[in-house]
Amino acid sequence: MNNLILVRHGQSIWNKERRFTGWADVGLTEQGKIEAQKAGQLIKKLNISFDAYFTSELKRAKNSLKIILEILNDKSSKINSTFKLNERHYGGLTSLNKDEIIKKYGKEQVKIWRRSYEISPPPMNTDHPYKNKINSKILSESLKDTFERVIPFYNEEIEPLIYSKKNILIVFHGNSCRALLMKILNISKEKIIKLEIPTGNPLLIKFSDSFKVNNYQYLDKKRAKKIFFNV
Repeated sequence: MNNLILVRHGQSIWNKERRFTGWADVGLTEQGKIEAQKAGQLIKKLNISFDAYFTSELKRAKNSLKIILEILNDKSSKINSTFKLNERHYGGLTSLNKDEIIKKYGKEQVKIWRRSYEISPPPMNTDHPYKNKINSKILSESLKDTFERVIPFYNEEIEPLIYSKKNILIVFHGNSCRALLMKILNISKEKIIKLEIPTGNPLLIKFSDSFKVNNYQYLDKKRAKKIFFNV
């Protein structure tokens, strides 16, 4: 039985400040570093030998993986980094405080921007303070847009390793993780709205010999967010 472990990065500075982060490249808080260390300790207890590591191009994910690898005492393995595992692009909302945006646009509208499957936030315009810091033609993304870059990468680069019975660790982001779980756990676009991904809590997914999901669980049960879906 082989294993896939998914970890959302530890708490970032803008997680703590309740800002829309997306593709803005912000670092971890001290709490976030502790969460990554705890993730590494929980993973180490499994005594799994990993065959491949994947992460995004954003430093909050990269640094979380680096901390985890230090705990695992694995300093030689290649890390596969790609923007295709980045957080969704929050467009014009990037860097803005969530509570202030709720006051301005209303709770329901913000919920649609944050949690709906197909609706994107307003695009990032040329005057946005982060436009020059985020060098991309992408100006905003829905979860559907995120799904459409995460899943082809998973199908081409990660799933073949699972079929080869390799153990894989991915450290990435809340929405790129939600997109991947839609595929792996067969979650509908209606139900994915309810799924929250906790920071720094490894989700262990075990595959059977026929490569179907055998079971899944968060390693830190005290901080686990409930997953509502049957496999």
